[in-house]
Amino acid sequence: MRFETTIQRPVEVSGTGLHHGVPVSIRMTPAPAGSGIVFRRSDLEYFTIQASWKHVARVSYATSLMRQGVLISTTEHLLSTLYSFGVDNVAIEINNLEVPILDGSGQPFVELLREAGLRQLRRKRRYLKIRRPVTVEDGRKRISILPHDSFRLTCDIDFPQPIGKQSMEMEVTPERYAAELSPARTFGFERELDQLRQMGLIRGATLDSAVCFTETGVLNPGGLRFPDECCRHKALDLIGDLALIGRPLLGHVIAERAGHAMHAALVSKIMSDPSLYEIVTFDQLAGRYTEALVG
Repeated sequence: MRFETTIQRPVEVSGTGLHHGVPVSIRMTPAPAGSGIVFRRSDLEYFTIQASWKHVARVSYATSLMRQGVLISTTEHLLSTLYSFGVDNVAIEINNLEVPILDGSGQPFVELLREAGLRQLRRKRRYLKIRRPVTVEDGRKRISILPHDSFRLTCDIDFPQPIGKQSMEMEVTPERYAAELSPARTFGFERELDQLRQMGLIRGATLDSAVCFTETGVLNPGGLRFPDECCRHKALDLIGDLALIGRPLLGHVIAERAGHAMHAALVSKIMSDPSLYEIVTFDQLAGRYTEALVG
């Protein structure tokens, strides 16, 4: 994609926050080139928080942003969809502290973006291209990013049964994201519900907004949307956390048993060392490819 984009027309949706259980509405409106993705708390005089790694506040069970004590929680599903569809600039008005969970997946946000439409702007899109490998490790958990000419993911998970080990790899495009990742829902285990509620989490969770696993199967009447729905959802979450880089990414991300905390650590490590990446335009990338063919 050569130029930056925004949405064509305002769109909105309402629902409930997964963890805080509060009613919330969001309204997305077009934004000018160079402005990025910005949340605006309409209940707090439109206080703004940029969707940036600099504002990551909490990464336990969800990714939350905070600036000057103002919080926006559970941003990953919405950001994942915006990022995968190549939306560079948008203002997101939100009237409470948590993005609505809706059905627990990215699919409602895909439908919202299709309703909004995309509009190309006049500013050239600038990509963050990884120049050398970066890795973050914590015991058996590991996440790396390798140089690559597209945005590619490899995701491996390992949970107790009935989930088990799952793995997937894909190049992220709007079409593949919409079909293969966006329908995958957030999930948890029935045996952990009481503990999570005691921690002040999942107050808004229902079987309409999450997959709940028992020791032997799934509580949800309709079952799973994919046999490896959990791995697909982890990939969806990963994209949402990588969106906080603030630029479209060119690299191959390999996540092994990783979660929000490791995703955030990888982004922070990349952004704290400018020697790890370069900022390039589409034209520069195309020029290099032509030179390589001629050479």
